[in-house]
Amino acid sequence: MLYLVGLGLGDAKDITVKGLEAVRRCRRVYLEAYTSVLTVGKEALEEFYGKELILADRETVEQEADSILKEADICDVAFLVVGDPFGATTHSDLVLRAVKLGIPYKVIHNASIMNAVGCCGLQLYNFGETVSVVFWTDTWKPESFFDKIEKNRQNGMHTLCLLDIKVKEQSLENLMKGRKIYEPPRYMSVTQAAEQLLAIIQNRRLQGEEPEITENTICVGLARVGAPDQKIASGTLYQMSTVELGGPLHSLIVTGTMHPLELEMLKLFSVDSSSFENNAFQRTT
Repeated sequence: MLYLVGLGLGDAKDITVKGLEAVRRCRRVYLEAYTSVLTVGKEALEEFYGKELILADRETVEQEADSILKEADICDVAFLVVGDPFGATTHSDLVLRAVKLGIPYKVIHNASIMNAVGCCGLQLYNFGETVSVVFWTDTWKPESFFDKIEKNRQNGMHTLCLLDIKVKEQSLENLMKGRKIYEPPRYMSVTQAAEQLLAIIQNRRLQGEEPEITENTICVGLARVGAPDQKIASGTLYQMSTVELGGPLHSLIVTGTMHPLELEMLKLFSVDSSSFENNAFQRTT
């Protein structure tokens, strides 16, 4: 049996009882280590689970999936994912491979950022398409995610922005020379994401457009959701470009039309209460 086990968002104890029981009876246990991170390290997980974990990076999961599934037809193998197992499409690929090989599988779900984001008070059913905000480079500055945020906002929907994670990335030079030398991990902050959005707004104005999203659009910054030191900050997009929320992982929400109750909840986390009181742009239903 292949078990896909969600670990939740906080620490080692966020695994479900059902998930922990599955892990403890498995011969091999893999920890997926590139779509997200827990606030605790591999060692803390091993101590709590009583099992040695094998780190599975992007390369392993995408190119060497057969090694994960090896002998899973005659013994139990677990694949651990931070959040919920189906938070990333890569894991669907693993299931399809298992089915093709005749290996039965079982999914043990857990909380993910996709539902835990409700902690800020915005209603989950008022969210539109989720977008990923990627790190820009000097030569690559995509804006497609901005169009999706605008479309959500035009429809009155909030947008959850998942912020880029760079783990086990190679520089172009090392990649071209085939050297297995990796860059230090990088995790996008709410500040960096807000700065990129503000830059796109300026670009659009230079092109004669007036974007649906402005410096005054109410946004929410979230950090380490589910951890004891979780932080939430609400305010304008401009305020999000200066807010300090500490270590990873961060997420950003761009609001759409808000119900008065949603607005009241966001005020609990406001950087500056006047952001909510003095803005005529506020959309409420």
